[in-house]
Amino acid sequence: MPQDRIDVPYVAKLARLALTPAEIETYGKQLSDFLVHVDALRALDTENVPATAQVIHARNVGRDDVVAPSLAREDVLAGAPQAYGPYFRVPRIIAEE
Repeated sequence: MPQDRIDVPYVAKLARLALTPAEIETYGKQLSDFLVHVDALRALDTENVPATAQVIHARNVGRDDVVAPSLAREDVLAGAPQAYGPYFRVPRIIAEE
């Protein structure tokens, strides 16, 4: 059974959060509602439910590699902000020392 009063300011202090009184009230209500939901789940009979890590079947979705025509280099570079010969020109990211 959830507590009637959750010490939201204490939890916020532990998380280093500065909450307004309105936020404390809102989050306190939400946390209390969450704990009520957890209690409802705890009351369910799960004795014959197998343990699982995934609730849906996990699978990889792949496709065959198919060679297809691509855009001409000149057309692609025509839309680039800057080009340097047959390449895109981008700002330097790592400064030289």
